Amino acid sequence: MFIELTDIEKYYDDGAAKSNHVLRSVNMRVEKGEFVAVKGPSGSGKTTLLSILGALLQPDKGRYLLNGLDITEASTELPQIRNREIGFVFQDHRLLPQFTALENILLPALASNSKADKEQMDYARKLLAITDIAHVAEQYPPTLSGGEASRVAICRALLMKPSLLLADEPTGQLDSENASKIASLLSEINRSLGTTIIMVTHSEEAVATAHRILTLKDGVLQ
Repeated sequence: MFIELTDIEKYYDDGAAKSNHVLRSVNMRVEKGEFVAVKGPSGSGKTTLLSILGALLQPDKGRYLLNGLDITEASTELPQIRNREIGFVFQDHRLLPQFTALENILLPALASNSKADKEQMDYARKLLAITDIAHVAEQYPPTLSGGEASRVAICRALLMKPSLLLADEPTGQLDSENASKIASLLSEINRSLGTTIIMVTHSEEAVATAHRILTLKDGVLQ
């Protein structure tokens, strides 16, 4: 099993001496190469779940195994695990405006080196071609359409060839046509690269492309 969540619990202090129970005994199993969509209303705990899966947040209780590694016991290794094993696609893209599209894609390589090597540069250009945006490589983020910016963000998330891609509402800021294209692109990436994908979304177009659909409601995964 590639991903195993066992009895995951997460609480937040709401500032009024009360504890907000966000995730309640969440159990989740994902096979390598699966494309899983998690849907649910706002406030249901989707982003918290994705943050735990991405090793950005530790659960208060429970166990998280990623490809056999216990993430809940690997606190000192988490930065390396995130950069090596996990790619993130955020709703707001988080592209740096002072860098070109190509330079934004290469940013993960700079976490451990002063500059990208030839292999990483070649792979970045391959990803631009796969996502059909090679023509925007030298453009800056303010000049990109929403769909183009989404594709740049996906390329950046894939640069280090992660085994797990996490997408947080990747179509949330797009019109229906571009949302459908991004959902189809994620499905194609899953098929062609074998990348395991977990996506949280409100979009029915997006969930339709997944192998399996789960629902999170009031912190309970169904």
